[in-house]
Formats: sequence, C-alpha cells, structure tokens
Amino acid sequence: MRCIATPLPGLQLLEPTVHGDERGFFLETWNAQAFRRLGIDANFVQDNHSSSRRGTLRGLHYQTQHSQGKLVRVLRGGIFDVAVDLRQSSPAFGQWYGVDLSAANKHSLWIPPGFAHGFYVTSETAEMMYKCSDYYAPQHEVTLAWDDPALAIEWPLIAGEPVQLSTKDRAGLCFAAAQKFG
Repeated sequence: MRCIATPLPGLQLLEPTVHGDERGFFLETWNAQAFRRLGIDANFVQDNHSSSRRGTLRGLHYQTQHSQGKLVRVLRGGIFDVAVDLRQSSPAFGQWYGVDLSAANKHSLWIPPGFAHGFYVTSETAEMMYKCSDYYAPQHEVTLAWDDPALAIEWPLIAGEPVQLSTKDRAGLCFAAAQKFG
C-alpha cells in the first residue's frame, strides 16, 4: 500500500499493491496493521455499498455528532470524489480536494472525521463501497451545497447533461451557514 499525499492534512489517497496475472487480480482493501503504519487507526463499524448512474451527484454530507471517517473505493465505473475540510483548527479549513476513483485505478480515499464528503458519477454507472468509523446518525446529518461559490469545487460535470440530485442534496447549506468542527 502506498500513500499519495494530498494538500489537506489527514486526507489520504491510497494506492494498493495489486497482484495480478492472466486470471485476474488480488489486493488488500483493509489491513489494520498496514493502515495504522500509514496513520489511519480507525475502528470501522459500518460498510456501505452505493450504486448510481452517470450524472448523479451525492453530497456533500457530514454528521455534526458521531462524525464519520470514511474509507471510499469504487468497485465498478468511476467517480470524482470530493472532501471538504470543515475543521476550524486545520490549516486547510474550508478547502476541498477532488480525485478520480475508479474500478480501473483501484485507489481508495481516506476521509477522516471533520470533512464533508460527496461524489459525482462520471461513468455510465458506478458502484462504490465505503467503510465508516461511526454509525449513520440521520438526526445529525448536514448537507453542504455542492455548488456553493465560496467553495468553488471544480466538478467535472458532463456537458449537456443535468446533474442528478436528491431533494436533500438540492437543499444543501452554503458553507458560511453550515456548522463546522472545532
């Protein structure tokens, strides 16, 4: 496993060691000892599996209590994955990082607690799995506006195709109004 630096403290892009031949491939997606050596000492309590079609944008979500760390990877297709640092004590407070995650590149993104998370589907369909360090607590969930000019996220939107959003994601809060972390 190789860690690729990102500009946001604690946010880590992970490139697995892939063992492959004409039969297929094998890789470790989670190994507590290996991840601990990379500075990720998470106790995962929940796995989520998501499927979405092209043009779907989910997020930017976070929980104000029971904040979740997420280890995100794509099983089929591709997404543009985004994390926004909401930790006021961070030197990267208010900054975002986006990366292409796909079944082809097999990369994972570790998003520690204190970040909002969202993704945009760039392939026909995409399936992703992510491990969470705390349980889903809908009463504490907040949606940050994906298109807030204050964040200026450079989503790779598909020209001529409308962004597919849930009602919840359409009503996201602007960064200035959203609750932050200490």
